[in-house]
Amino acid sequence: MGLGVRADRLRKVFGDVTALADLTLDVAPGEVFGLLGPNGAGKSTTVGVLTTRVQATSGEGWIGPHNVARDRVAVKRVIGVVPQRPNLDFGLTAREILTFHGAYFGMPAAQRNALADRLLDRFKLTDRANKQPLGFSGGMMQRLSIARAMMHDPQVLFLDEPSAGLDPQTRLLLWEIVRDYNAGGRTIVLTTHNMEEADDLCRRVAIVDHGKVIALGTPAELKQSIPGGYLIRVNFDRPPAGLDEDLRRLGGVTEVNVRDSAIDLYADRGGPLIPAIVAAAVERQIGVTDVKISAPSLENLFLHHTGRSLRD
Repeated sequence: MGLGVRADRLRKVFGDVTALADLTLDVAPGEVFGLLGPNGAGKSTTVGVLTTRVQATSGEGWIGPHNVARDRVAVKRVIGVVPQRPNLDFGLTAREILTFHGAYFGMPAAQRNALADRLLDRFKLTDRANKQPLGFSGGMMQRLSIARAMMHDPQVLFLDEPSAGLDPQTRLLLWEIVRDYNAGGRTIVLTTHNMEEADDLCRRVAIVDHGKVIALGTPAELKQSIPGGYLIRVNFDRPPAGLDEDLRRLGGVTEVNVRDSAIDLYADRGGPLIPAIVAAAVERQIGVTDVKISAPSLENLFLHHTGRSLRD
């Protein structure tokens, strides 16, 4: 069974930049937990602290009973880590990378050789087993990195942006492997800015921005928490002074936020409101340049809290 993961008021300051601002998390044993947010939100720093690679300025992190600052060796024995950028030894073959990793954790030769072959087959790398990874594609390197992290059967697997830059076919293979590993009771913590990945894989998601958790729950709970559900973003040819008050009076509208020359309007429906929105703008002699309607999503939740896209 996997171990739980806990972060208690983690704070990390790099010079005059605060990467983590009293971030708190509690991941249950056997859970797939996602940290969702844009680049620079603090996701990778959180993983760095919890995997002993980064020392927190203050606060504490725990992997099961092990404190990540005081019990570093014990923590490393029970976790597997796949960094955002592959850090493979290009002087070794794919099989050697796996078997050497197994040797680090004291696995007998016969056991590590057999497991390496099974993982190479599972990750569709058998035909590359005796080749050095220097000429591998990004997807192959990522698959090999995850296979290496699984060699010692860690109770907690950390994946930092596991599908970034991968083609759709490779991404789906990785998702399948993550589900299979979790089905064995292992805990998985992944960082992503891919809403589909968080929605599809994670039991719960923490949406992170500026080193803080701004929303936490199951993907369904988070999407249901958006006021009105639908988001209608309308762009204008100039700042829409006064128009927000007109739009708040429309039936079904729950919230209106002005953002420079745009308005984000949350409502219980989408398309049927467009004629009324355009008519209200025309009455104030404000030109509409673009309209976008979005169904409830994690992207909309982040936009609601921050005014920014997850990909900004």
